[in-house]
Amino acid sequence: MFETSFTVVWLTIKLAVVVTIILLIVATPLAWWLSQTRSRYKPIISALFAVPLVLPPTVMGFYLLLLLGPNGPIGQLANHLGLGTLPFSFAGIALACSVHSFPFVVQPLQNAFESIGKRPLEVAATLGASHLDCFWNIIVPLARPGFITAMVMGFCHSIGEFGVVLMIGGNIPGKTRVLSVEIYNHVEAMEYAQAHWLAGGMVVFSFIALLLIYMVNQRAAQRSLT
Repeated sequence: MFETSFTVVWLTIKLAVVVTIILLIVATPLAWWLSQTRSRYKPIISALFAVPLVLPPTVMGFYLLLLLGPNGPIGQLANHLGLGTLPFSFAGIALACSVHSFPFVVQPLQNAFESIGKRPLEVAATLGASHLDCFWNIIVPLARPGFITAMVMGFCHSIGEFGVVLMIGGNIPGKTRVLSVEIYNHVEAMEYAQAHWLAGGMVVFSFIALLLIYMVNQRAAQRSLT
């Protein structure tokens, strides 16, 4: 049992790390654009990327399964590139979790960027700093609490994901069976003691993650007042 639980926990952490990295790479430029643009299409784009917040995971998983399947456009592209079949694979659930967790990373980053304002960029521009220098040396440090919140939220949401993972990855031991699916398996088998251990660990982890976010935001607020 211990070896099986360790494998499940390790796979879950691996999934969350991969998804968080993907989301930070993709969400950061989008969040920056949303925070700066005055395009009339901004509400439409914001609503499009926020759909996973309100859409049931099974619905999201169903349409992702169609897209990632052998007959779907993304699935066909993956086969053409030699990546193999995405459904029922680690790559498939990583991609699906990235889509489903996207707004949990974009929104904290966008809020952090918007809270900075334009004044620091204007001052840096008068000193001859390039756009890239402004972003890495001014925006990123000032938006650090937003980055921490985005990373924690993306990581935790990936760890707790169930519906999308089950729809895309199924329940394959050592490959797609993550912590949430393992808890479901224990409950279905009426193995409540094992389920308690895993579920209790997730409760403690969730509390610590939220505590970290609140502490970071509190310190950022205190610094802004000094």
